[in-house]
Amino acid sequence: MRLVFIAAATCLLVVGCASSSTQDVSVAPTPATSSETVAPNTTSSVVDTTTDIPPLLADHEIRDVHVGDRVMRLAIADSPGLRATGLMGITDLGDLDGMLFYWRHHADGGFWMKDTLIPLDIVWFDIEGIPVGRASMIPCESGPCPTYSPEGEVDYRYALEANPGDLDWVTDETVLTYED
Repeated sequence: MRLVFIAAATCLLVVGCASSSTQDVSVAPTPATSSETVAPNTTSSVVDTTTDIPPLLADHEIRDVHVGDRVMRLAIADSPGLRATGLMGITDLGDLDGMLFYWRHHADGGFWMKDTLIPLDIVWFDIEGIPVGRASMIPCESGPCPTYSPEGEVDYRYALEANPGDLDWVTDETVLTYED
């Protein structure tokens, strides 16, 4: 009888802990195991990363980001190392909608698909979050690999990569909202 009670109490404790983990912000979040609640008017937020996230993206912050009237779950590449690696080696985005590349300054130049195993669509956004270019990119196993950049060599602040077709709804009026 005592074992049944202990098992039931443990089960309730585990269920209680699991349901409260998405609301507990008293512990500092770590990229791979915790979450943070979101204020209702927040434009981007840290999300629960215990879902299906590719292991190669374990060092990335995962955030919900507003793109137009949609919320996308994105891996954030906001450092030179994370941006250089991008989605190399990824075979499936899992529960992610894509990756957001972010610079704290104007960026220019192109992207390449060296060692990227899946085709991707990309949309570049300026400092105001307005689209300034788009491309469909194909994997490249060996060099020289083509580079992809917005037409006209425009500066951008963000680049959003997603599975082919997943960004077809983005128009010139779509605004990406991201807070660092």
